[in-house]
Amino acid sequence: MAHNHTHGHTHSHSDLKGRNLLISIFLNIIITVAQVIGGLVSGSLALLSDALHNFSDVLSLIVSYIATLLAKKKASTYKTFGYKRAEIIAAFVNAGSLIIVAIILIKEAVERFSNPQIIESDIVIWLSLLGIAANGFSVLLLKKDANANMNMKSAYLHLLTDMMASVAVLIGGLLMKFYQVYWVDAFLTLAIALYLIYMGYDLLKDSTRVLMLFTPNTIEVTEIVTALHRIDKIKNVHHVHIWQLNEDEVHFEAHIDFDEDIKLSEFDLILEKIEEEVYHNFGINHVNIQPEFGKCDSKQVIVQD
Repeated sequence: MAHNHTHGHTHSHSDLKGRNLLISIFLNIIITVAQVIGGLVSGSLALLSDALHNFSDVLSLIVSYIATLLAKKKASTYKTFGYKRAEIIAAFVNAGSLIIVAIILIKEAVERFSNPQIIESDIVIWLSLLGIAANGFSVLLLKKDANANMNMKSAYLHLLTDMMASVAVLIGGLLMKFYQVYWVDAFLTLAIALYLIYMGYDLLKDSTRVLMLFTPNTIEVTEIVTALHRIDKIKNVHHVHIWQLNEDEVHFEAHIDFDEDIKLSEFDLILEKIEEEVYHNFGINHVNIQPEFGKCDSKQVIVQD
């Protein structure tokens, strides 16, 4: 028996997310093409690394956009949860791509340290300014949704780190122009790569937790069991499973042993108390309870595969 406290997002909000992603995709394509050409002409590894990061942004934003479209598709008898996990998968893929790009950049930076080259700094400066402006605008578009959606957060992080990278490239371009400090190009590439790993790791860890059906970090199973034991007529709570389906849905299922053979109407009243308890105090909005009385199974096992 279950009840749903989830309040669905409106179609207009989903459409707005999709539109913002499309704008960001278009801007990043422009930046990527410009930086590849500029990096080849100027000889700047930092600019080419920023272009590679931008290209990964384009791919990740496309993945995020497709996931947003899939998440709106309705469930069916063959897909009873629909595509609600699509955005979590997109977040996992995007976080992984951040780390892969970072490893490639570290390799290139180490090679450039041993062989620094003269860079055409004017091109670097102007293209980094373009990257700051375009990515800054995209960051503003996605910032609101990034706070409540893991998929949008992954896209937002890609764009935010790229804007930061463009700022670093701009500083490097100015140092090369006025002080001829060409080793800074490789140094900034390495700094960008390490920052990508730092930003990507947490998102990769969070999305993996959801995909592996781990209990959310904010929920302590034993605290829920203790709270439910305080409800009248509940004798034991066992075989508990708690998992997060997506950003909006946290599911709870358990076997509950009653101390007497209650009527179904009484169980419904107790179920409402359970739903209110786990929703208001633990943020769980989907509840599935298996009631038991006198059943011969282990009552001491709180969680079990």
